[in-house]
Amino acid sequence: MRFLALVLPIVLLLPGHCHASAEEALPLPSVTIDEVKEPAVELTKAERIDKLFETLTTSKDERAAKEAERSILRLWLESDSDTVDLLMNWALGATQEQRYPRALDFLDRVIVMKPDYAEGWNKRATVHFLMEDYSRSLADIGQVLALEPRHFGALSGFGMIMRALGEDEQAMIAYREALAVDPYLDNVQEALDELEAKDIGESL
Repeated sequence: MRFLALVLPIVLLLPGHCHASAEEALPLPSVTIDEVKEPAVELTKAERIDKLFETLTTSKDERAAKEAERSILRLWLESDSDTVDLLMNWALGATQEQRYPRALDFLDRVIVMKPDYAEGWNKRATVHFLMEDYSRSLADIGQVLALEPRHFGALSGFGMIMRALGEDEQAMIAYREALAVDPYLDNVQEALDELEAKDIGESL
């Protein structure tokens, strides 16, 4: 934290009046401590995300945590490029319409234009998953996590693929990692509970 140092002005005496009275001294400005404020510092996008993750992992208020989660998702979606944002909107629309090859075409262009944009890889991983192309989905998830290791969507997606492939142990590991960064992923918690119950049942 930066602290502001308050410098008291020196009382200047008029020339030739070294023994001037207090009434003859120049008046001091009247400033209270409440009027001295730190200038507003705008956080970077990365700093805002860090603070939101802190809220997400430590808050006992579910509503506040869910709002932090939604804010993180909104910030992740921002590409800082009008062209990429437009392509992403087209890709999301095509995905909702289940026009997956068209969505992939848009997302391929997003990734070429902005390879450090984690959400481009994440959305393409989602489309590959919906097409049951798990190997390509896993490859894209790897890129997402390389750029943003806290991406709870990619972690939970990895768990879903592992579960679909019958790799329950790997699925549980992925689900636990997702919940470590976002404890409010209800569907992930339910999936983990099911797998843990199944594991206990098989060990009996």
